[in-house]
This record gives sequence, structure tokens and C-alpha cells, in this order.
Amino acid sequence: MQALDVKGAAIHYADEGDRGGTPVVFSNSLGTDFRIWDDMVARLGPRLRIIRYDTRGHGLSDTPSDACTVEELADDLAALLDHLEVKRAVIVGLSIGGMVAQALAARRPDLVRALVLMDTAARIGEPMSWESRIAQVEAEGVASIADGVIAKWFSAAYQAHRRTELAAWRAMLSRTESRGYAACCRALRDADLRASTARISVPVLAICGDEDGATPPAVVEATADLIAGARFELVREAGHLPCIEHPNTCAAMLTAFLSEIG
Repeated sequence: MQALDVKGAAIHYADEGDRGGTPVVFSNSLGTDFRIWDDMVARLGPRLRIIRYDTRGHGLSDTPSDACTVEELADDLAALLDHLEVKRAVIVGLSIGGMVAQALAARRPDLVRALVLMDTAARIGEPMSWESRIAQVEAEGVASIADGVIAKWFSAAYQAHRRTELAAWRAMLSRTESRGYAACCRALRDADLRASTARISVPVLAICGDEDGATPPAVVEATADLIAGARFELVREAGHLPCIEHPNTCAAMLTAFLSEIG
């Protein structure tokens, strides 16, 4: 196990692959940990340095406080990359991880070679919806919202035919610490990155599942439209977590993008 102390919080991470290869960093979504990337990463080429980590309050990473900002989450990632002496990485961020990627590009451009923004946006949801979710999670736990979240995470076909895997992903979500989940909900409630995201100048690929119920394709595409030269691609028959439903497709998209940017 690998962990780094960042301002008193243990951030769990994995640093694998070719240490001399292109660094590709994966930032997970709300209610998950870095295992969501397993199948996609397994399909990538050999000459990559693969860095994954658990966002604070998720997986094996600490929850240092009841509230945080997306900028603070980006600082967590910056501290990890500084510790690993990584510069100019390709950052792949899903949902809140995509907001972290955008914030990192604005705050520490020296660390970012390119971005892959997966099922994310420069602003996600409305404050009142986040307030309602925070209240329920703090009163009843993350498991109390699991059915509604799972419906947005996965396509209709996956929900109908992959019930065993679906139960495992529901367990991952339900076992997320309520305090950490709520803290990241507060970060999402308060985050509006549209101004800084519009100034991003690195290559950007935006990806979205066509059945995403959390950040629908139009929302993701609108964020891509803010960034000069960004490209938007759909993953068919996928919800909010296309890296789980279609790891081959997502790996192929990332591999092509890496080839394009050299």
C-alpha cells in the first residue's frame, strides 16, 4: 500500500507501470475509489506510468474535515504529483475528478500536459440539490441514496443484465464514509469553474456516456465548448461511469488521444 500525508490527511495511491513513460493520472468520481479504473487501465499500452489515487474521504484516503473545496482537492493531487516528482502529466478525471483536473490545470499548469474530462463539467448540479443530498447522507448514510445514484451511474442494459457487478458497485458506494461523501458534495455545491476552465490551453478530450443521468452529454459538451480546441466524444450505451461499462472503448479513446498529442 502507498499513502502520502497531505496536510495531515493520508492520501492512498498507486504508482505503477513504466517510470520513464508518459505519466497518466486518474482521479475518481464521487462515491467511488480508484478501482473504477482497473479494467480500463488493464487495456492501455505498456509505455505508460499509471498513477491512481483515492480522493479524500473515499476509498482508503482520509477525511480531514467536514468540508473542502474543489481547489483543495486539486491541491491534494498537486502534492501527490510533487511528491512523485511528476511533471506534465495527462490527467484523466471522472465527475468530481474531472473538476479536480480542471482546477489543477488552472492552479498548477506546470503539472498538466493534457486533460481527459470524463462525464464532468465546469459546474455540476444546483446548490439546492446538493444541500438535499448532504442532509440525507448525514442523517441516513450513503446507502440511503444508493438506488437513485446507481440509476444515473449505469445504462439501462447494464442494470438489466449485469446484476452481480451492479451489486458490487452499489456496495462500493454504500460503504463510502458519509462524512467524506458529504464534504465532497459541499465542494461540488460551491464549485463554478467556468471562468478558469475557459482559459485552459492544453489539449482536452471530453468524454460522456450517452445515458449519463448525472452529467448528461449536453452538459459535458457545453464544458468542452468553453475550451479552445477541445474535442467531445460519446460512449454509446453507457451511463456516468463509461470506464466501467466500456473499458475497451474508453482505453481506445485515451490511447488515440495520447498518440495525437505526442
